[in-house]
Amino acid sequence: MASTRRNSHQSHLHLAQQIAALILERGMKCGEHLPEQALSDACGVSRTPIRSALKLLESKGILEWRQEKGYFTALDTADRITAALQELENAEETLANRILLDRSERRLDEIQSVSALARRYSTARSTVLFALKVLSQEGIVTQLPGRAWAFQPMIDSPKSASESFEMRLTLEPLAISAPGFAVDPQKVGLLRSQMKDFLAVEETRTSATLFQRIDIDFHSLIAESSGNRFVRSALLTHHRLRQASKKGPTIPAFRMHQAMEEHMEILDSLDRKQYALAADQMTVHLRRSSIRRPEATNRGISPLRRGSRP
Repeated sequence: MASTRRNSHQSHLHLAQQIAALILERGMKCGEHLPEQALSDACGVSRTPIRSALKLLESKGILEWRQEKGYFTALDTADRITAALQELENAEETLANRILLDRSERRLDEIQSVSALARRYSTARSTVLFALKVLSQEGIVTQLPGRAWAFQPMIDSPKSASESFEMRLTLEPLAISAPGFAVDPQKVGLLRSQMKDFLAVEETRTSATLFQRIDIDFHSLIAESSGNRFVRSALLTHHRLRQASKKGPTIPAFRMHQAMEEHMEILDSLDRKQYALAADQMTVHLRRSSIRRPEATNRGISPLRRGSRP
């Protein structure tokens, strides 16, 4: 593996993957020694994160620790190493989701320590640390000085919901109008199909859960398509928070259908590369969505068609 110098703050799992790749590439047999310094040189990081990655691999039986001797390979086939590493990845992702769910249900306070979470979930500190790293990369938690971690505010009150819409009213139209905006046609096609299926169902059978999923996927697509990386990052993090914040105002079924039609009209404008129009439509869409109970007199008429330019 190339010994190019890498960022010393890369995740423990990423380092564990690199070490596992080294084992596989070199065809190492069960019982072979893995010197810390050699791994540090190969991965381009200090020995401290290497030790954390080695402990992670030991926790899944890929390596074993021998007192005063160090770490040695504990598995003898590539298939077993790959399967163990996949199991590790799945476990970490599951814990990150559990932590996020407990926070959204207010079962966790805003400030947490690795030790407290390890006790709560009956798991290793290294496992908790990686789960927090995953959430940190998504902007959900931030590491504080020392060993504490802080969650970002959840969108779980009328005030926070209002602030969420204010932020999105500023950034989502900008995401579209900023230079370099480009959507993935394959993702647009998949979203269109899901939206059409949603609209094909009668209002009385409308699923709020399905609406939320498609809605977040749509707005996340807008965010990730932006040519402004700072807008893109801020919005993607915010939509992840929206996804985690399950509590919110009840949306009338007819408004869910209306909002889905608005999504499709915005996609139509993007297909025609009418970005200024799409940005205006997004503003109208978000303003209407911020109203908890739209007036029934507007039912059946697309607000974007009423407000769009010829």
